Amino acid sequence: MSDHPDHTATLMERILYEVKRVVVGQDRFLERVLIAMLAQGHLLVEGVPGLAKTLTIKTLARTVRGSFKRIQFTPDLVPADLVGTRVYNQKTGEFGTSLGPVFANLLLADEINRAPAKVQSALLEVMQERQVTIAGESHRVPEPFVVMATQNPIETEGTYPLPEAQVDRFMMKVLVDYPTEEEEFVIAQRVTGPAVEVQAVADTATLAALQRECREVYVDPSLISYAVKLVSATRQPAKYELPDLARLLTYGASPRATISLIEGARALAMLRGRRYALPEDVADLVPDVMRHRLVLSYEALAEGRSANDVVAAIMAKVPQPEKPMQHSTEGSAGA
Repeated sequence: MSDHPDHTATLMERILYEVKRVVVGQDRFLERVLIAMLAQGHLLVEGVPGLAKTLTIKTLARTVRGSFKRIQFTPDLVPADLVGTRVYNQKTGEFGTSLGPVFANLLLADEINRAPAKVQSALLEVMQERQVTIAGESHRVPEPFVVMATQNPIETEGTYPLPEAQVDRFMMKVLVDYPTEEEEFVIAQRVTGPAVEVQAVADTATLAALQRECREVYVDPSLISYAVKLVSATRQPAKYELPDLARLLTYGASPRATISLIEGARALAMLRGRRYALPEDVADLVPDVMRHRLVLSYEALAEGRSANDVVAAIMAKVPQPEKPMQHSTEGSAGA
């Protein structure tokens, strides 16, 4: 059992290596995608066009021999375009089921805020239930199933903002920024040079086994308590000596935030070659897990305050627990 963490970390390193042969930079974004895959969560990604969001997830699908589908969300889309529909076969005189593009291991929902509410809710239902009902028949989506939805922060014309209750279904919201000048130089070289063939280093069965292994990563009760306090501070800031935050927040984060912090910390610990989570695993994920779950007040928006500012204030006030597991686990691993 003791070689499992090393084996997992090595396999993840090989997957990352293959993806990085194609994608330049974006290390933090890539790490978050792998966390979502291991923790069986979904990602909301915000960034301007052309930052390799599609390329990243498409390349990742190739490395794990998974199926990849991309849906370009537009205002004229209907739920059947996503989940599928009943089709009449003239030859047999019977109705058959035509499954939609949501039936994939890695699904990219491009510009999710361009589609109307009923299409967004159809996708979010699949994300939650991991199945689709067509004409009274249930069809399960393949395992593993990860949705990466993108939204463009520039154009707000003709967009349908995601309701707070629906945004909450996403495990993390990741902000993707422009590359550095050095990275952009390499991007230009790589894109204009010969095509790189990506090698498959795992398969979906291996990935499913890693997901099961991820659920066994030990999380100390003190870490769960730390996650609960961080989330609770968004609802009752005064209790944590943060009275100024109350006027900036209309609503705090839901219990899904606490669950996402714990599940994410497990996955991050696995990526870092450990069978136990540490406080820094939780702390690293707090901004990504919280930023889309906080509903800021008009006062906060008028002052130009962001969700990240609120999260930073909370993290500075809520102390991290000690590392109770580090010594005991290392001792038992060496035994």
